[in-house]
Amino acid sequence: MVYVNPRKLLVVGTLMIACGYAGFLLGKQRLVFEFENWKPAVVINRSATLSGKPGEVDFSLFWQVWDKVNESYVDKTDLDAKKMVDGAISGMVAAIGDPYTAFLPVVQNEESKADLGGKFEGVGIQLGFKDHQLAVVAPLEGTPAFRAGVRSGDLILHIKDDKKGVDQDTGGMALPEAVKLIRGEGGTKVKLMIARADREEPFEVELVRETINVKSVTVEYKESGDRSVAWIKLNRFGDKTKEEWNTVVTDIGDKCAGVSSRNCPVILDVRNNPGGYLETSVFVAGEFLKPDKNVVTQQYGDGKKLESVVERNGRLLNNPLVILVNEGSASAAEILAGALQDYKRGKVVGVKSFGKGSVQQPEDFSDGSGLHVTVAKWLRPSGEWIDKKGVMPDTEIKMPTDSQDDTADPQLDKALELLK
Repeated sequence: MVYVNPRKLLVVGTLMIACGYAGFLLGKQRLVFEFENWKPAVVINRSATLSGKPGEVDFSLFWQVWDKVNESYVDKTDLDAKKMVDGAISGMVAAIGDPYTAFLPVVQNEESKADLGGKFEGVGIQLGFKDHQLAVVAPLEGTPAFRAGVRSGDLILHIKDDKKGVDQDTGGMALPEAVKLIRGEGGTKVKLMIARADREEPFEVELVRETINVKSVTVEYKESGDRSVAWIKLNRFGDKTKEEWNTVVTDIGDKCAGVSSRNCPVILDVRNNPGGYLETSVFVAGEFLKPDKNVVTQQYGDGKKLESVVERNGRLLNNPLVILVNEGSASAAEILAGALQDYKRGKVVGVKSFGKGSVQQPEDFSDGSGLHVTVAKWLRPSGEWIDKKGVMPDTEIKMPTDSQDDTADPQLDKALELLK
């Protein structure tokens, strides 16, 4: 996922109304809720219309429904005005039909931020959509979902959680709602009904939630011929990625001290990287590309285009490079891989990436809720929009699905071969 913010740009493979007028009034502090025992006392400024495009929108029906529900609903203790407004706003945003434009109530907004921070409680699945069906962008390595064999591209058809009282199909479900249902307290269980391309029938996976704490950047060293290859695993573009990236690149510099950069090759592994902050992907690209190179172009609805260019002198400009991608490489990861491929900076190895080509702008509100709005398409330096197409590898290598060796990694093996 890619996000845009006055402070940070975020791109997702994050994997979040008729009543929108209520949200407008809340923002203007003209709709106030006061709770007296179980029955909400509501002070409302009821303007009948709101100027919009095209024409004016009549909100009188909303107020009629609001009044009727408050007047007639049998159990007044169920009438939580804040939840009703949040639900109405969520419905308004969902009506747009873009699964990545979503209103996030307080808890979901906090969870979204925790995800980018790298620590949360759940099963370790990054969520997205395939043709408007809830799908796994990527399972995070070492998490319950990863250990259970959940794969990138799996479709999630149904969610069941006996403790929460959840037994729900995912058709038409918004991304934040899906995240809310799948996440939960460590030690609790959730069951997912999954459809997979190479299996005829859907199957159920039971997962036990746990605290997920994932570093965004790690490095290992592999031997290839007479050279040591730095294998950088870049898992996300989150809050700590720049700091962790600089630590890893410094370590590579120490390992390669006194050695020509040509003899210090790098594998950049963005497999199962669901995205994150756009400017962080540009920062990482700047380690391999020269200053002033355009990494990504944001194309807005009014036709305006904004280029994000390298603004620093990288430390790995001349190191031989191979980039690894798979079905779980999405959004900001695709920006990075696509730019390096377009400038022929390194060979891309693996399989076609996820294919998410939009940028989301997150907005936080005073009550702790948030809004993610798709504000732009992102284009590769070549001008290509990869939405639903993905980044195609220069060398396609598929992972085995029936191997008895869990450590087999022909994609990594091919990268090492190319760097001999």
